[in-house]
Amino acid sequence: MAGGVMVNVEQGVTGAERVLLVLAALASHGKAMSVKDLLAVTGLAQSTLYRQIALLKRWGFVAENAGYYAPGPISLQLALGFDVNSLLVEASRSEMQQLARASQESIGLVVAVKHQVMCLEMVDSQHSLRCSFEKGRAVPLKAGASAKSLLAFMADKARAEVLDSVFDNDPVGRAAIEAELQQIRAQGYAVSDSEVDPGVWGVSAPIFHRSGRSAGSGASITLMAPSTRAIGRESQFIDGTLRTARAISEHMQSD
Repeated sequence: MAGGVMVNVEQGVTGAERVLLVLAALASHGKAMSVKDLLAVTGLAQSTLYRQIALLKRWGFVAENAGYYAPGPISLQLALGFDVNSLLVEASRSEMQQLARASQESIGLVVAVKHQVMCLEMVDSQHSLRCSFEKGRAVPLKAGASAKSLLAFMADKARAEVLDSVFDNDPVGRAAIEAELQQIRAQGYAVSDSEVDPGVWGVSAPIFHRSGRSAGSGASITLMAPSTRAIGRESQFIDGTLRTARAISEHMQSD
């Protein structure tokens, strides 16, 4: 079965895409990876994988230590450049900080990337007990307020592709999530409680560009709080998150 997957991947991607597969795997894993790890994630043949790693090491995009691989110094430069120059992050940071101060909870800026939710920016709560989403990490675009906000407001074709992959052979689950996403579009935000992580409550609202579509490939602001602290404050958190998303949308539309 594994061999068949490798053949399919090899035949379906270009040389440049093979390099990107390796980079994307290292970027999303969160820790150094062995060759075995990379083979499992990318589906590349071992000889192909070694060629891509050698190329990336020469250019400084990958570093090796005792047979484990991680993003290299050039990748760090890209990350720093992103922090400085990202229009979405710059337009969002001040509003996120205001919402964090007002709510005393954690605020994240999330986007949809390749069927995943990725955190671009995070303002953490000052409470000792707090919820957080590590900047740069990605999770499946499937459950929780962030994922459902992104899914609800992305383009129809992109949303269908995600749902096709997640709910393959599950028409009942597909119908249920589509009904939920329709309700989220109608009310303008998504809420979840312990849906991904036990004891975590969240609300997420979309950010829009001039076109009325979600910013970029899909972006949302998410407020995260321990469920126990959210009790009785749900409306306050929802209203604050909606105001913040609208303010950021206005910044994006005026640029």
